[in-house]
Amino acid sequence: MSDVLDRAREFLLRNGRLLERRLFEHHFEGGSAEPVVRALAAYQGRDGGFGSALEPDKRDPHSQPVDVQIAFEILDEVDAFDPLTVGRVCDWLSSVATPEGGLPFALPSVNASPHAVWWKVEGAQPPADINPTAAIVGLLRKHGIEHPWVARGEAFCWSVVESSQTEQFHDLMPMIAFLEHTPDRTRAQAGLAGLAARIPGLVELDVGAVGYVKKPLDWAPGPGSFCHKLFSPEVLGHHLAALEARQADDGGWPISWETVGPGPQLECRGVMTVAALKTLKAYGAL
Repeated sequence: MSDVLDRAREFLLRNGRLLERRLFEHHFEGGSAEPVVRALAAYQGRDGGFGSALEPDKRDPHSQPVDVQIAFEILDEVDAFDPLTVGRVCDWLSSVATPEGGLPFALPSVNASPHAVWWKVEGAQPPADINPTAAIVGLLRKHGIEHPWVARGEAFCWSVVESSQTEQFHDLMPMIAFLEHTPDRTRAQAGLAGLAARIPGLVELDVGAVGYVKKPLDWAPGPGSFCHKLFSPEVLGHHLAALEARQADDGGWPISWETVGPGPQLECRGVMTVAALKTLKAYGAL
């Protein structure tokens, strides 16, 4: 497996953003969190939010809610969830939240820059969306962040989670993140039980399936994932072997969607490469 890491490192040195190179160093070469945080800081705007194509499929230089989700997830994974930094971000989140307290999937500024078709925003005031509101609120609750917006965002999440019948991966995973960390554990456990019953029928189990499909390791990228218990060791083993086999000749992992240009494609592949390596490591395959 050292060859897997060596080839991935070569790919990231040739093609990856500084952020993914720093994450690789942190997870696989003993690097500290500080260089990761410094690289991430380049994506934070003067308004306190995160943007500048931290999510590469939209090239908007302005702050966007999904970029905040990604930033928070990175800070969480390197154990650098600083309350002062995060509090400033929450001020921005509060400024763009809808009257219901939730965050839009994207803000209209995304339309003015190259973006994938699913990022197009209709209207000047887009509605609140469980994606990414629930993921953001879940991480804030996980780290005990106190801010006036958090309770508003949490109320919005409950209003959606307990009534939604969505089958969309990008809705369900934020819901899980929210339910894992919201303080009302009795209510949350009931919600998680409902999702656990629903999710198995939504998973693509064919290791050879192509296109934008979500397989077991997307739902359970590590043994600590909520969805890990939904899959047998045999199923996970087959998909881990397939994940390793998908490493391309250039050392990176492929993506399964169209990007807005060759630069964003390489950026997305860098993100995917670090994610694939993290999953292999989490399951003891590195």
